[in-house]
Amino acid sequence: MKRGEVGSSGHAEWHRVKLRLKHEFGESAYKSWVNPIEFGGFNDGAVNLKVSTRFMRDWVLTHYADRIRALWSGENADVRRVLVDVDAPGATKLADPEAQASQTPPPTHRLVANTTASGGDVLADSLSAPLDARYTFDNFVVGKPNEFAYAAAQRVADSDDVSFNPLFLYGGVGLGKTHLMHAIAWQIRLRSPQRRVVYLSAENFMYSFVRALRNHDTVSFKEQFRSADVLMIDDVQFISGKDSTQEEFFHTFNALVDQGRQIVLSADKSPSDLEEIGDRLRSRLSSGLVADLHPTTFELRLGILDAKAEQLGVMVPQKVKEFLAHRITSNVRELEGALTRLSANVQLVGGEISLELAHTLLHDLLRAHDRRVTMDEIQKRVAEHFQIRLSDMSSARRSRTVARPRQIAMYLSKQLTSRSLPEIGRAFGGRDHTTVIHAVRKVEELMAGDVAFAEDVDLLTRMLES
Repeated sequence: MKRGEVGSSGHAEWHRVKLRLKHEFGESAYKSWVNPIEFGGFNDGAVNLKVSTRFMRDWVLTHYADRIRALWSGENADVRRVLVDVDAPGATKLADPEAQASQTPPPTHRLVANTTASGGDVLADSLSAPLDARYTFDNFVVGKPNEFAYAAAQRVADSDDVSFNPLFLYGGVGLGKTHLMHAIAWQIRLRSPQRRVVYLSAENFMYSFVRALRNHDTVSFKEQFRSADVLMIDDVQFISGKDSTQEEFFHTFNALVDQGRQIVLSADKSPSDLEEIGDRLRSRLSSGLVADLHPTTFELRLGILDAKAEQLGVMVPQKVKEFLAHRITSNVRELEGALTRLSANVQLVGGEISLELAHTLLHDLLRAHDRRVTMDEIQKRVAEHFQIRLSDMSSARRSRTVARPRQIAMYLSKQLTSRSLPEIGRAFGGRDHTTVIHAVRKVEELMAGDVAFAEDVDLLTRMLES
């Protein structure tokens, strides 16, 4: 390639690379970081890209440059490097990931400008961990299990005054705590770029404190954290049992509260359930608003899959989404990851997303979420579904309104448990194993000839397996 060469082939290659990045990183990240990048030409085996600010250059180099180079090499074997050029008056030109890595690290406490997708300037603190551009309020799917935490997070992000101090978000893995933390930070930086937002994990807070102790520089450490307008610390449970870190965190907490600064925390448990946390700190953690993110419901998981499918730009049959929503119940990240895996397979191998593909491709993930179903659960769920008494499962009543649900429960016991036919019969009022065989055959016969009946049984099966 000739120096400075810019041809239609280069623009076409960049267009294809951008589409791949959009698929891999999602619509929100694409709009914020990838789409604004302009192709500037080739230069001795290097691709020159142009962005509008130094912060955007640094972000692209850190998060996207390696992937851009790998994808572009697939398009054009001559491409060996990616250079990012700040195309603005007075800006530093031609940043290179290799050259940048060899430069002296920035000072610990520094504010830099970040141009957002909407064109506004945002101040990002280098003490903070990077924020994921996908984790915004717009991309958070709200349902009954998380609507209170979502509303509290929005109130904190949209208020110039301290509403709740601290806001303490807690819930299990993959329920959206980190998503809300990032969304709050993004929103505050957009609304009030002059406010200093510091976001990091409790683990990094501890490492910073230990490093300050080792370097005899605790004064600088205190100034950095206590000058924050908003301090956000993820996974507070990490400091459990670490007395020195807890003590410093307690004093930092008090200093910020006394100055009217906002604190936002997250953990996997409520403050009262955190182990090896001192009483003084536990009291402080509980003194604001504690918001729980409950396990997701089937409806919420469906909504998350709808949003993810739209983000990936793929067509997913409703039955596949319902299947995933029923089988992967404990972790939203795994749920989204399952859909990403299906989408990637279709993109790379071809074909369409189907139930058969989901069973084949996700067998390891589905097996991890399998659980042992009991006959008591089956009887209870079937009785509730058909609105009969639980005692009817073992009664002598023979009316169809009772006998048919009982047969379905026997069929499900045969399909979903490892119990023998005599054991199933005994659980249903001491019936003979031949009665169970008859029930199983009858249900299979009805499922083959009645679509509505088959859907009813299928729904009960998925509910029990979820």
